[in-house]
Amino acid sequence: MVARALHLVRHGEVHNPAGVVYERLPEFRLSARGAAMAATTADRLAAEPVTRLIASPLLRTQQSAQPIADRFGLPIEPDERTIESWNRFAGRAVKESVRRHPQELLLFRNPLRPTWGEPFTAVRDRMRSVVLEALRDGDPDHDVVIVSHQLPIWMVHRSVEGAPLAHDPRRRRCALSSITSFAIRDGHVVEIGYEDPAATVGAVDEGAA
Repeated sequence: MVARALHLVRHGEVHNPAGVVYERLPEFRLSARGAAMAATTADRLAAEPVTRLIASPLLRTQQSAQPIADRFGLPIEPDERTIESWNRFAGRAVKESVRRHPQELLLFRNPLRPTWGEPFTAVRDRMRSVVLEALRDGDPDHDVVIVSHQLPIWMVHRSVEGAPLAHDPRRRRCALSSITSFAIRDGHVVEIGYEDPAATVGAVDEGAA
C-alpha cells in the first residue's frame, strides 16, 4: 500500500529586500505576494485527495503550508529532513561578499560537491528518505504534500531522473510555490508532473541556497 501521489511544494516569495542568501536563518518570512502565491497553490491542490501535510520547520515554509492546512483541515507536521541546505553565505549577498573578500572565491573551487554549502548527496539522501517514507506510509486513494525549498526539491528531481546532482543553479526548474509531483510505479519513484500555478509577474526569486 502506497500513497496515490506525493507533491513537493516550494515556498512562496520571501521578503528579502537585501537579496541575501536566507539559508536556514529563522527571521525570513513570506512577502505579501508570497502569501498570495501560497494561497493560489493551495487552491490548486484542493482538487487532490490530500490527507497528510509535512513541511520544513522554517518560517517561510510553515507560512506556505498554512493555506494548505486550512484548506484540508490538516495539521502541519514539521520534518527537519526537508529543511533548506546550509550555505556558507548565509545572511550575505554572494556577489557583494566575494567583491569585498576575494579569498571567498576559494569556496567555489569544487562546484560538483559543492564546496560552498551542504553536499548535494546529503541533501538528496535526507529528502529521499522523507519522500519514500511518506509514499510508503500512505494509501492508494490519498496524497501527501511536503512543503520544502528549491534545492531539496531539485535534488529529488535529479535523483529520480538519474541525472547528475551537480548542476547550474540558474537552471533549476522549481519556481516559487511550484508543485513537483511523484508516485511509485512498479516499485520505483517516478516524477508524474510539474506545475507552476502561482506564476506571478514581478515575483522576486532571490536568496535560495
